[in-house]
Amino acid sequence: MKHEGENNGILGGFADTPLAREISENASRLNRVRETRLPKPEKTRIFTISNQKGGVGKTTTAVNVAAALASKGLQVLVIDLDPQGNASTALNIEHREGTPSVYNVLLEGTPIADVVQISTEMPGLTCVPATIDLAGAELELVSVVARETRLKNALDTYINTSITPPDYVFIDCPPSLGLLTVNSFVAANEVLIPIQCEYYALEGLSQLVKNIDLIKKFLNPSLELSTILLTMYDSRTRLAAQVAEDVRSHPLFTPITLNTVIPRSVKVSEAPSYSKTVITYDGSSPGAISYLEAAAEIALRGAEVGR
Repeated sequence: MKHEGENNGILGGFADTPLAREISENASRLNRVRETRLPKPEKTRIFTISNQKGGVGKTTTAVNVAAALASKGLQVLVIDLDPQGNASTALNIEHREGTPSVYNVLLEGTPIADVVQISTEMPGLTCVPATIDLAGAELELVSVVARETRLKNALDTYINTSITPPDYVFIDCPPSLGLLTVNSFVAANEVLIPIQCEYYALEGLSQLVKNIDLIKKFLNPSLELSTILLTMYDSRTRLAAQVAEDVRSHPLFTPITLNTVIPRSVKVSEAPSYSKTVITYDGSSPGAISYLEAAAEIALRGAEVGR
């Protein structure tokens, strides 16, 4: 039979373990971000989530930042511009073949208001789905009038005619520079680049920045690379820390890289298979907390510079 002092000793010993400290720290972080009030932007902020490398967390970032902002009472629209439709899946949005979708917006001029769906993930969160029909849109758009501005025109109309226009729009585009991605760049006023903390993280980024500059010069003067988010961070490896340091010390990226990093997380990876974001799948997990913090940082930084 253990005496009371012995039990206290055992519990006291647990409180000093790395796991206990991590649990305590995560609880504190979650409380802080839950108590943080986020300002509404002066006008709709439109982000394209872009990186020409695949598997860097573009869709994961789009849906989880969107859900995190919606959880703070903001109106958020996600436009799924990737034929795979993964953002639609994560937001539990119907996107079977034939479902009214972004394809109809781009090719047929259907108003966004006619295809937008309400996500069950969070009040205030909506989505324009992508269906498999979008796979052929790159070729079909080639012969369409004003092919680069189709999404921008539709989105501008939607924002200007909505009773409650979105505070944020996140466009999830494919990992290639075709007409779908060009449409997203032309429609947006900000670019968010997720960079994974792994080998070759910066590979291709210089070309992406050049492409953004070309879009800005010829098609969308208001486009700005405003946000870098480090993803898939594994604190156990030196490589992850080195990649983070390389990004933060890059002259172009230093002022726009978020302090928040997204950890490599089983919960973040599991959530889409349940048609959920990690915010609703496991809201107290490290991945969910990090996306809540990233969303807060995006909103607060934007307010500082008058966005």
